[in-house]
Amino acid sequence: MPTLLALRRARDHLLDDARTGTGAAVVLSVVVGAVTGVCAVGFRWLITHATLLFTGTTDLAATGIGTHPGHAGVPWLGPWFIVLVPAVGGLVYGPVVYRWAREARGHGVPEVMLAVAHHGGRIRPRVAAVKAFASAVCIGSGGSVGREGPIVQIGSALGSSVGQLARMPADRLRTLVAAGGAAGIAATFNAPVAGVLFALELILRDFSARAFGLVVLSSVTASVVARAIIGDESFLDLPAFTVDDPLTYLLFAVLGVLAGVVGIGFVRILYWFEDLCDAIWRGPEWARPAVGGLLLGLLLLALPQLYGVGYPVLSGAMHGSFVVGMLVLLLAGKVVATSLTLGIGGSGGVFAPSLFIGAMLGAAVGQAAQLVAPGLVPSPGAFAVVGMGAVFAGTARAPITAVVMLFELTGEYTIILPLMLAVVLATGTSRLLSVDTVYTLKLHRRGIALDQHPADRVLGDVRVSDVMRPAPAPVGPDDDLAAAVRTLLAGGRSALPVVGRDGRLLGQLRADLAAQELELDDEVDRATVATVLDDVARVSRGATLREGLDALRRHPDDDGGAVVDDEDHLVGWLTHRTVLAALAAPPGPGPSAGHAASTGTTATPRLAPATSRD
Repeated sequence: MPTLLALRRARDHLLDDARTGTGAAVVLSVVVGAVTGVCAVGFRWLITHATLLFTGTTDLAATGIGTHPGHAGVPWLGPWFIVLVPAVGGLVYGPVVYRWAREARGHGVPEVMLAVAHHGGRIRPRVAAVKAFASAVCIGSGGSVGREGPIVQIGSALGSSVGQLARMPADRLRTLVAAGGAAGIAATFNAPVAGVLFALELILRDFSARAFGLVVLSSVTASVVARAIIGDESFLDLPAFTVDDPLTYLLFAVLGVLAGVVGIGFVRILYWFEDLCDAIWRGPEWARPAVGGLLLGLLLLALPQLYGVGYPVLSGAMHGSFVVGMLVLLLAGKVVATSLTLGIGGSGGVFAPSLFIGAMLGAAVGQAAQLVAPGLVPSPGAFAVVGMGAVFAGTARAPITAVVMLFELTGEYTIILPLMLAVVLATGTSRLLSVDTVYTLKLHRRGIALDQHPADRVLGDVRVSDVMRPAPAPVGPDDDLAAAVRTLLAGGRSALPVVGRDGRLLGQLRADLAAQELELDDEVDRATVATVLDDVARVSRGATLREGLDALRRHPDDDGGAVVDDEDHLVGWLTHRTVLAALAAPPGPGPSAGHAASTGTTATPRLAPATSRD
């Protein structure tokens, strides 16, 4: 029988190694990339058809300046139908988000960053479906937000779901979440390199070789799948240009500084609108997008070019379709429209709006400079492209992603030097003006810090039940104190748990308190454990290691803390040595402790052998 049990344990260990090894992670990364690629194409299809349903056109933002088309389905409303469209859309997606996945509200990337940093990469599977539906309806009904943030959250939720289904350890699960986000960017923009850098720089915040390899596999797979379905289409068509005069770089430097200021201004206005909407709204949350949608509709009536993502307007700015005054108006309008959309509870990203704002800013600077010094500005369109990368870098503070993405989208090598200059200056200006980015500020306002020590991940992922040691043999409160002290000394411990007749933990017997009692009490023979009963650090076996460590800190003189179940029965013992062993243990194959606790299974981290005092 023991031999059979040993064989079963060996088999389970081999299965765990096969499931969580490098080969399994490679396969799952490819699966995540393929599924996300298909979902990205499907998400674009949803947005297109939602827009067609709500407006009668595939993109209302392509409307010419000064024109306000009506809807063929409601011709009697004329252009005024656009006022009602965001409200109707909000009435559709608002209850869905409120009922099924409230984390699908907003721009999505902060929630992914939070899941990676604090939740071991765990995201509810339903988030992918709810986010896809809510964002498609929001954008299709006029929400002035982007599709990139949602597809990052969708891909990350798919990566997390696949990893949880395969019971991957926490570190691999985080990588799969980042791989899903990279796949979403790659499939949406047709930019696999930018997708990789976005995931590593913003989501995972880790450039290790193992993470890089898995994220690349997922990104490439998603890009190949998307290209096979919709073709190898280019996102931007940049007019050719060259920089002949070195003084032109001074203009790009000015644009970079302005982009940093505008980027942080956009971030602050965005969250100011959110606070304003929170302060004003007193109704049910599910109805907030519908009521607020009326205000958005009025704004879109004045500027229909702000409808949805707005890529046609962005392209027009690069090709000189607007004068400086209109560019500034569209820039300010986009800031307000995006802030209002998210403030009323809309679902969509801030990635595309930052590109839109940057294109308007860059084109305006380029055209203004061309009027003053025509020889220094070869093409205002080039300034628009540089402005896109610079404003994105100013809002997200991801300079590597900004440079590579714009280069990958345009394919123009001549854009690299001015782009790098402007992006670096925008990032530096942004950092001088604000500690947080458009993504981290949302979390910081909730009291969540992402820049944590690596040990914090272990403290948050590992459960006390995964590292606790067997509790020492307890004594009873009515036991003879002298006899209990002899038991305590024989075990080489400085404290023993005290348990009542009903099995519940009462406290502990400490050696120092017992010594004082034996020295001072003249009636030692009558002394019992209850005479010197002391409180003990208590922690639930389902608590995180961080919570267990906090409990131990509240009892600095103790040798350890008692682990109890829901009925306060003693089930284990936790010490500082045990916590230290968990922090020092190298990550190994097998289910992570955090995963084990969340699924109810048992996982044993690779700890140092317990000593007699553990």
